[in-house]
Amino acid sequence: MELYAYAYVGPEEIRRAVMAHPAGAPIRAREDLDRWLQGHPEAIQEGATWVVDLTGCLRLAPRRSEHVACAGGEEVLAAGELHFQRSPMGWDVAGASNQSTGYCPDTDCWDALSLALTRAGLRGPPGFTHAVTFRRCTHCGELNLVKEQWFVCTFCDADLPALWNVAPRRRVVVDEAPARNS
Repeated sequence: MELYAYAYVGPEEIRRAVMAHPAGAPIRAREDLDRWLQGHPEAIQEGATWVVDLTGCLRLAPRRSEHVACAGGEEVLAAGELHFQRSPMGWDVAGASNQSTGYCPDTDCWDALSLALTRAGLRGPPGFTHAVTFRRCTHCGELNLVKEQWFVCTFCDADLPALWNVAPRRRVVVDEAPARNS
């Protein structure tokens, strides 16, 4: 599967400050999510920070963690926040967003999250339950979070582009089969 890799675009001081933190916990199976939620019970109410790494693996960290720390400082295929609910099968993903001001992924990063959830045997919604649209103003260079489809720069009132333009991104190919290594 061909997906985009997103580089970190947040403040460099945040990246430097979190580099000593461990990367997020890899979630490769339902049991991994169960174990992670047992160790982080606050995530049942608050949700969690997540990324999909370049191997297509879902990684989780506590809700107030920086996405760049969860990613181990690396590029990601997707990033945002997840919320969970209990089902007869165990824990499932009830809600998902691409809200990450560190990576500002486009909404099409859903494909990476969907792949990671499928590979881990987890059920989730059919798409982002809260999709966030990021754009960079071509006039003043500021990063904008587009609300209510209003593509106007918050900082200078210039029109924002219709297509994602936050930073350069590259295409990567990810195996759709589950990774076998840890």
